[in-house]
Amino acid sequence: MSQNTNTMKAWQLHAFGLENLKLGSVPIPVVKPNEILIRVGAVSLNFRDKAIVDGIYEPELVKTPLIPVSDTAGTIVSIGSEVTRFNVGDRVISHLYSHWIDGAPAPDEPAHCLGMPYPGGLAEYMILEAESAVLAPATLTDEEAATLPIAALTAWFSLVTYGQLKAGETVVIQGTGGVSIFGLQLAHALGARVIVTTSSDAKGEMARKLGANEIINYVTTPDWAAEVQKLTNGKGADQLLEVVGGAGLNDSVQATKVTGQISVIGFLAGQTTNLNLMQVIFKQTRIQGIAVGHLRAFEAMNAAFDAYEIKPVIEKVYPFEEAVQAYEHLAKGAFGKIVIKL
Repeated sequence: MSQNTNTMKAWQLHAFGLENLKLGSVPIPVVKPNEILIRVGAVSLNFRDKAIVDGIYEPELVKTPLIPVSDTAGTIVSIGSEVTRFNVGDRVISHLYSHWIDGAPAPDEPAHCLGMPYPGGLAEYMILEAESAVLAPATLTDEEAATLPIAALTAWFSLVTYGQLKAGETVVIQGTGGVSIFGLQLAHALGARVIVTTSSDAKGEMARKLGANEIINYVTTPDWAAEVQKLTNGKGADQLLEVVGGAGLNDSVQATKVTGQISVIGFLAGQTTNLNLMQVIFKQTRIQGIAVGHLRAFEAMNAAFDAYEIKPVIEKVYPFEEAVQAYEHLAKGAFGKIVIKL
């Protein structure tokens, strides 16, 4: 922003399709009494952001032109007259479900999500409701902090808020994407035994360096659930982060213990499944849908990132002008997170 103008650079989605994501100039938004204006330092991309651009994620809610991307870290430059939680100069992070502060989610939480339908952070400045922002962990840069709102909180909400993870328990993590790597780091920090499934021995070795105790290559070991049973002496895992979805949910039930928890996070292999209900009934499996988490859990998680000195894994940081290339990288897959820096 130049000193004599009230405009900012922003990427806007004008229609579905990545070719319709264009960099332009728009007015800098003005804070209402309960809002804060942040100078964006960095944003991180999630599968949700790609799905919104592709038109496969609640397309009926998308109003164009839209400034996309929910996960943002930056510095407060202006606060509304009623704001008491923050001061100008504070470093904060956005919270996807901007109205979900604590307790059970309301039925309309998706109507208040950042990056769609609310404007996102792929711009020089962004408005947040003061109640829905959280302080960034002191130990993290803006690029690192921007990776937390969806991927890290989803893993934390699964393992800790719902799962009540205890040291010594066994957790199975599927894959090495953003949520999965945070799940691995958090479970390891909290003293769990972590088993990671992957199609790549090289990624398996990278996961081992982050604290994975066992690696199962599901290409060379297609019956990975039986391998989990073997590694746990026939008991099964206490928890499993399910990012694949589809028919593989049956394997996840097989891999977990009696009364084990499966946190259903993703749907990479499909949004529907043929589930063997007898297996679920006899094993008394808890299948828990996870849609990120609330703000109180976010604050608790950020304290854990500082306490355990956990550093987010970022595969690549792109400059603001190369946002389209960042989306293209996300589409190919990444070990950890893709970040765009302003």
